[in-house]
This record gives sequence, structure tokens and C-alpha cells, in this order.
Amino acid sequence: MTVEIRRAERTKAKLRLGLAGPSGAGKTMSSLKLAKGITPAGRILMIDTERGSGDLYADLFDYDIITLQPPYKPERYVEAIRAGEEAGYDTIIIDSLSHAWSDEGGILDQADKLGKSAKNSYTVWADLTPQHRMLVGAMLNSPAHIIATTRSKQQYELEEYTDSRGNRKSRPVKLGMAPVQREGMEYEFTVFFDIDQAHNARASKDRTNLFKDEIFTPDEKIGERILGWLNSAKEAPPEEIARTKAKILYCLKLLGADVTTQEAIRKSIIGLTQLDGARVENADAILSRLEAKVKAMPPAPPAAPAPAAPKAADPAAGELTPEDEALLAQSADDAARAEAENHD
Repeated sequence: MTVEIRRAERTKAKLRLGLAGPSGAGKTMSSLKLAKGITPAGRILMIDTERGSGDLYADLFDYDIITLQPPYKPERYVEAIRAGEEAGYDTIIIDSLSHAWSDEGGILDQADKLGKSAKNSYTVWADLTPQHRMLVGAMLNSPAHIIATTRSKQQYELEEYTDSRGNRKSRPVKLGMAPVQREGMEYEFTVFFDIDQAHNARASKDRTNLFKDEIFTPDEKIGERILGWLNSAKEAPPEEIARTKAKILYCLKLLGADVTTQEAIRKSIIGLTQLDGARVENADAILSRLEAKVKAMPPAPPAAPAPAAPKAADPAAGELTPEDEALLAQSADDAARAEAENHD
């Protein structure tokens, strides 16, 4: 295998932004303001799990909405994300991602129900972890900008101390706010904002390096700053685009799709992924979906074994060659015929 060494450079990519805050911090409003700054002339879709609260800002912003009802299984989020991609939305807001973790039908709810009949927790999470990864993959591979909100709660840790009488005791100590999602979920995003009740935000994770030590109110201006950072990156090099296209073509062939002409390829891509292959920004999402379909293909039946070569006879072991067997059979026939003549 050839190992390629190249100079590191940032190429254009879609935004993955997370917002965490307690109830009343303004996560929904903030997400819409940020989306408007990031998508000044594009289309915005909100996936609402907050029981209709997403419609409350329809007089302030221009956006469409998908309302999810319980159960909040990760696969339903994925279906909604893909519906938005197929409809060509530029920015998709997920409000809120916490339901897929802790609400009815979410990962923890499923774990509680499965745990009652499972022998151990390992078998439970062996079924649930792929669901979480599927949702993360849908967000990371989307050709749209993704903004996801999560609820946050106070996080505590037990601290041991010695009281005035010399006795060892434990007491809860506040560690700060933590998002209601699987631990480490915030590291999947390009930038992650924590918002307090006063609508002040701080970046707890920031790959853009735009918000270091800054306290701000998330609004359109912040979205415009992020858009400027996104647009300052270079276009993907032609060789990288060519590699992605080659992988897409390879997957199409494995899936038995028609690849005889460019128009046939375009129709095959739409039929298999519901994404427009003519848009370069869709390439990674198209490849991800095709690879998932290839992975889900049933294994090919094993090839029929080649006929075994005839085993050579071993006279020392009393085995006869085919020629000897034919002579023996002929001798038996001759003997039988002679005996019949004698009886006559």
C-alpha cells in the first residue's frame, strides 16, 4: 500500500454546532438566530421534539418544521434528517437532541426496558450503541449545516472530607452543567456553546478558534462570523473529489446499479440515496449512504468446490486402477457367460 504524505490544509465543510442550556435559556431562539446568520439566503428546517414549541417563532423567522412525537428513537431522527436533506434544506436544526437519549423511546428508556430481561448490561448496550452511532453518523455526514440543541443539568460529584470530630464523610460538590446526552457527545461538533439562564453563551469546545475566552449572546452576528470562517477554507482538491467519485462508482457497481452513462449514474444515485449527485457538497453524504447499503448486502454464497481429482490407486494397499476394475468386470462377465453355456 502506498502511504501519502501531504501538507495539512483546511477545506470547506459543513457546520456541526451544538447548543446546551437549562430550560428557559433560549436554545430554540438562539438556534434560529444562528441559522439565519449561517444561511442568509438558504432554507432552514427545524426538527422539533419539544411538543410544538418550534412553531412559536414562525412570525420572527422563515423556516419549515418537522414535529416528532414519541417514541424518540434515534432512527426517527435519522429519517427526519434525511427528509430534510432530500428536500434540499441548507441548515437543519435538531431541537432537541436530548429526547433521543433520555425521553420516551430514547436510548436510556430502551436500556431500562431491555435491562429487565437481559442477563447483563453488556448485551443491552451491544444493541443500543449502534443506534447512537447511527444518529451521530447521520449528523456528521449530512450535506446540510447541522445545529443541535441539548438540555443541560447540574452535575455533581461526591467529595470526601473530615468533619470537626475527625470523622470521614461525603458531600455533593457542584461540577457545573452537563448536556443531557451520551457522555462525550459534545466532541462530535465543530463548536459547542453552553448557554445560561441570562442567554449568555461560552464555547466549551471550539475548533474555529473564534470564541476563546469570549462571553456572548448567540445571534445572527455570531452566525455570520461562523459563516465567514467556513467560507475562508479552501475548496477540496480535485484529487480528493476524484477519489470520492471513484468510491461512489465502485459502490454503485457492487450494488448492481446502472453506470453505463452519466445520466444513468445520476438516476442510480438518486434512486439509492435520494440525494442529487450533481451537487459536489452531497458527495460525502452519498458515499456514506452507499457504503451503508453495501455493508448491509447479504454475503455472497460460497463458491462451489472444484471437483476433487481422482485419487491414484495404491496397489500395495489392494486398490485397483480404473483399468484394472474394467478388466475385472470384463472377466466376471466372461465367467458368467461361460457358466451359462455349460448349463445349456
